[in-house]
This record gives sequence, C-alpha cells and structure tokens, in this order.
Amino acid sequence: MSTPFGNFALARFPEDPQDPLRAWDAADEYLLRQLAEADVDLSGSLVVLGDRWGALTTALAPHRPVQITDSFLGREATLANLARNGRTAADDGERLLTVRDAPPERIDVLLVRVPKSLALLEDQLHRLVPAIHAGTVVIGTGMVSEIHTSTLRLFERIIGPTRTSLAVRKARLISCTPDPGLRPGSNPWPLRYDLPGDTGVLAGRTVTNHAGIFCADRLDIGTRIFLGSLPRGGGDARRVVDLGCGNGVVGTAVALADPRASVTFIDESFSAVASAEATYRTNVTDGAPADFVVGDGMDPVPDASVDLVLSNPPFHSHRATTDTTARRMFAGARRALRPGGELWVVGNRHLGYHVRLRRLFGNAEVVTSDPKFVVLRAVKGPGTPGRAGRAGAGAQRG
Repeated sequence: MSTPFGNFALARFPEDPQDPLRAWDAADEYLLRQLAEADVDLSGSLVVLGDRWGALTTALAPHRPVQITDSFLGREATLANLARNGRTAADDGERLLTVRDAPPERIDVLLVRVPKSLALLEDQLHRLVPAIHAGTVVIGTGMVSEIHTSTLRLFERIIGPTRTSLAVRKARLISCTPDPGLRPGSNPWPLRYDLPGDTGVLAGRTVTNHAGIFCADRLDIGTRIFLGSLPRGGGDARRVVDLGCGNGVVGTAVALADPRASVTFIDESFSAVASAEATYRTNVTDGAPADFVVGDGMDPVPDASVDLVLSNPPFHSHRATTDTTARRMFAGARRALRPGGELWVVGNRHLGYHVRLRRLFGNAEVVTSDPKFVVLRAVKGPGTPGRAGRAGAGAQRG
C-alpha cells in the first residue's frame, strides 16, 4: 500500500494463499491522503475505529494511534502488519483496544472505518462521544456501497453536522463537526428479546445481543432450523463447541437440553462472545461449566478433544462473499474432533458445503433441509488425521 506516510506490505490474518482479498482498499488510501493533504495535526490523542486489517494503524504508527476493533482477526492482523513493517506495538495492551474495553477519555482525532453493521457504528459513536470535544477532527471512510444516508444521519445525530466528499475510486470520506451541545440520547445497545414459543428448550428465554451481532433483533431462519434438528444428549457427558457462536443461542440450547454437556463458545468477535456469555448466564443456572473464547476458530481447542462441533459459518468477510472462513472452520473442526466426533453445520443450500465436508471427512449427511437452508452432519472416522489446518469464525453470517 502506497501512501503519503510511506509504503507498507500488508496481509490479512491468518495469511491464506487461497484468499485473493487484500488487506486494504481505496477507502484506506483516500483517508490517509486526506490526512496528509489537509495537514491534520496528529500530535494529540488519535483513535482509529474499525480498522479492518491494521492498514490505518500501521501507516500512522509513529503517531501512536489507539485502535478500537471488534475483530480478533483484525487485531492479530494489525500486530502482524506492524511487525512486518518494523513498527512497534510494545504497549499494545493500551493501544489495541476492543469494543468491549473502556475508550480513551479524550479524543483529538477520530478516524472511522465505516463497518458493515450500522448498529456497531451506532454503539461505538455513543461510547466515544463523551471523549470528543469541539476541536476534535472526525473523519470517516468507506467504499461508496458502504456509506448510506442512514450512515450520515447517525454521525449527525450523535456527533454533529456531517458532509461527504466526492467519490474517488469508489471510496468516500465523511467529515463531521462535533457539536458539544448535541444530546444524542441513550445508547440502545445491548438489545434483548425473548425467544418465541416454538424454539424447544429456549422457548421464552431471553437473548442478549451486543451491537454488530448478526440478526440482533430476531432469531434468524437458519438458526431456527438448526435448533429444531440439534442432536440430543445421552451417554457420557459431551464436550461441545459452538463455533462462530454469535449470541450463543445454539450452545445455550445444548446446555439446557443436556446439563452434563460442557460447552465452549468461540467467535472472533469480542461482542459476539460477550453476547453469548450474557445469553448463557441469563438462562443456564444448573449445568457443566462453560468456556467463552475469543479467537481464530478452533485454534484454541486441542486436537481430538471434543465430541461435537456446531456451526453456522459466515460467508462474508466484511462486504466480500467468500468461503475462506468456512473452509478453515471445517478443517479446524476435523482436527479438534475425536474419532467418531461429529460436525453439524447449517447454511444456505447454494453454498454447497456438502462438497467441502465430503472432501474433508469422507462423508456428509443431510439431516434436514428446506428450500433455502440445509443442516449437514459429518463424522470423523477413526483413521482421519488430526491437524488439517487453521480455522476461523465470525459474528456476521450473511
């Protein structure tokens, strides 16, 4: 990536030779050019919100930016890209924050990479506005397809008067002038709702959704179908992983149906894991202990250590459609399953997950389906090798 701040070698995380997507785009480049051309003073408290793979943080590293992200993979990419370009991150505990951490008390320059989720943007602007003052420079960036009237209204309602730039290489900038007298109201996140009566053990149970979680205001159709076909408990206590857990309803359903089951909730979204933990603790008072892990899919799980993996894989990486994450999740599940262990997956029929699963496991059975979704079951055979690659997960399902 060539910028006024230097040239940088950047990669996504984890690096995958089969993934053709870059770690930056025209929106990142446009914002960095604007900072240089407008000679923005970066000597004060600089915050970068939603930097996807660390391109902005890496380029601006000499100015000691504080990065705030909801993505474990994005944070790991930032660390790798800083190291790759000889930048230091010795105090990354202070400089690399998650959306669940307390934000800085004062912000002099706020740079916002507009996220796919308008809810996540709303939540973060509410959390950051107390640190913004009349002199704060607020600049957002995104591709034209990512910036809508609703995006601009959100900036204007929470921070102050907002305008956009002309499009350059299909990217735009957002300029916002803070209004200290503005009263944006209370932050509506997290959102909670009760599940409908046809969801089995979850009927009437309360779900907690932090901002940015897929289908935060209702139970999505794919998960509803999945819940109706989950394997039932029996025999010895089971070790279960809710992979790409989102708000945790799937793993919570397993824990309620079988109190002997030990469930690990995993997602790469910090907000997703916080949502899953809140959903679980609200509803499960008697059962085996649960673990809540933010990480790169099944990487934190030892080889051949679990009996059952349940997953509704994402097929988007931000706005790009890709099966890269699903492929890593399936490979990681195979590695972590004991012989005879099972991977259960729900997905849109057109994604063709059965082809990938048959290559990995040698089998894939249709458990149930409708015109749009299919639930698949794959069993790890006794001779299936352990390590099959890395795995990733995400909060956004599509």
